[in-house]
Amino acid sequence: DTLLSTCDIVSLHVPLTEETRGLINAEKLSLMKPSAVLINTARGPVVDAAALSDALNEERLAGACIDVFDTEPPLPSDTPHLQAKNLTASPHIGFATNEAFLKRAHMVFENIRAFLDGSPKNCV
Repeated sequence: DTLLSTCDIVSLHVPLTEETRGLINAEKLSLMKPSAVLINTARGPVVDAAALSDALNEERLAGACIDVFDTEPPLPSDTPHLQAKNLTASPHIGFATNEAFLKRAHMVFENIRAFLDGSPKNCV
């Protein structure tokens, strides 16, 4: 609660679990400064979409950037997030940087090399 009330930017990086579902709800949003920005690149249901939309439209929050939604894009045009003021949304592509693609490709090649050398990694 202290962090929510003092931070200018709150960026969420948590898995979706029963404990994190609705983690940022109307009560938590009310703790944030009106000048604060919320960033959600974690999972959509971590944030209460209707509460976020209300906070943005009532100018209780300066802005929000979201890359994840309760359902995957494409979203219905009446989705509360899409109607909110001061919202920047992307279609779940926040991971799609050149650096991330290169890192994943390198990991794949290293795993193939290890497998061919007889010592596979990350076996399930």
